[in-house]
Amino acid sequence: QVQLVESGGGSVQSGGSLRLSCEASGFTFSRSVMAWFRQAPGKEREGVATIHPGSVTGYYLDSVKGRFTTSRDNTKNTVYLQMNNLKPEDSAMYYCAAGGSGYGLRIDVQYWGQGTQVTVSS
Repeated sequence: QVQLVESGGGSVQSGGSLRLSCEASGFTFSRSVMAWFRQAPGKEREGVATIHPGSVTGYYLDSVKGRFTTSRDNTKNTVYLQMNNLKPEDSAMYYCAAGGSGYGLRIDVQYWGQGTQVTVSS
């Protein structure tokens, strides 16, 4: 059974930080492109960050560049999203996703996680 389980969401004040984790199982994590998406109420889902197999550097949505960092630990089948200097506009449900290929922020999503809520208050 393929699973992507997000954790680490919560409520934080503007300027604060959160670290999201996504633990994967049921597929070859080390060969997969991993990504983070988010969706706020009434808004379209948008790609936030991607990290390719073996990479130490990710790709990011312009509005989060310099504030968010994604990384992966292939020994733990886990991808992370470190979010610093959070803003109210970052409030959304954040989803982990996995795919077999990708280009920059684009990914051919094969699997989705259930999501974890991030709420940033001003």
